[in-house]
Amino acid sequence: MDQRTDIRLSLPSKGRLAQAALNFLVACGLEVDKPNPRQYAARIPALPGLTVLFQRPGDIVVSVRDGSVDFGITGMDVVAERQGDNGAVLVLHDALNFGKCHLCLAVPEEWETVHTMADLVTYARTLSRPLRVATKFPHLTGDFLTRHAVTSFAIINAEGTLEVAPAIGYADIIADLVSSGQTLRDNRLRPLDDGVILHSQAALIANRPALKARPEVLDVARKLLEFVEAHLRAADHVAVFANMRGASPQAIAERMFAQDALSGLQGPTISPVIVRDGDPNWYAVHIVVRREQLFQVVAELRAIGGSGVVVAPVAYIFEEEPARYRAMMEAVQEARGEKQGDRGNDVEDL
Repeated sequence: MDQRTDIRLSLPSKGRLAQAALNFLVACGLEVDKPNPRQYAARIPALPGLTVLFQRPGDIVVSVRDGSVDFGITGMDVVAERQGDNGAVLVLHDALNFGKCHLCLAVPEEWETVHTMADLVTYARTLSRPLRVATKFPHLTGDFLTRHAVTSFAIINAEGTLEVAPAIGYADIIADLVSSGQTLRDNRLRPLDDGVILHSQAALIANRPALKARPEVLDVARKLLEFVEAHLRAADHVAVFANMRGASPQAIAERMFAQDALSGLQGPTISPVIVRDGDPNWYAVHIVVRREQLFQVVAELRAIGGSGVVVAPVAYIFEEEPARYRAMMEAVQEARGEKQGDRGNDVEDL
């Protein structure tokens, strides 16, 4: 393959992740501009020079692995299944907080004695043939069965609807992605109690050799991680403003620090309120707090004299340097001394 000079990001073209990935990028301030829905390529105005492509989720992993694409957003399920053994797929962020599901083993409801993997091992030994398992994830499923001492099984690679496989007789059980579990129940299947093979959600992946060899790709990776991390961090926080009477900013800060939830990220911002008349000792306080602490925060502000409490969403929280960016740089630096394939097929949790 000829050496490319462009930078490419692949997004899901269809399925449960397609629209969710576009919505996520909008929330990150990285809106995808695709004027013609029939085009196979688009762009992100906030990242000039980056071309956005659309592929099937599984193909995204393969494209990142072989270097025809530099970045991809897809499910950790297909990353774990298809990343290969050449160490080229680097997981930059494994928890984008959408597309959550889990890959699990499910058995027919009439198997009343089979509820755990140990039960499945016992049941499989009673068969006069290998246990037949239909799945779209043969590697993950085979490894899981082997680890749990299922010694005789046959993986049936299947596409389309798996839930009907036990009913029509071409498989005994299935290994499939589950979110709510309603589809399993509709087909009289149930997951094993300890049969979860993998918890999955959307992930951001990159081609490790491209990060190592092309500074411009590394720069785009930094920007992607900056906006993604800032958005995800902000999603759990709110900004709280209140007016408070006090002798000085320091006196108000002392009252706030005496409470459990009023410290903010690093401390409150306190500034004077310019009043038309009356008591001049009014100050505005501003803190950023975790969303789940909001009711406690409001109660504590009121307890120390706060009034006019205003709560606003936070779009981004930027740190000096995202932890995942540092992890990416460490992984790239480590790669400089490796031969291709040295890292095996482990999914890296950055």
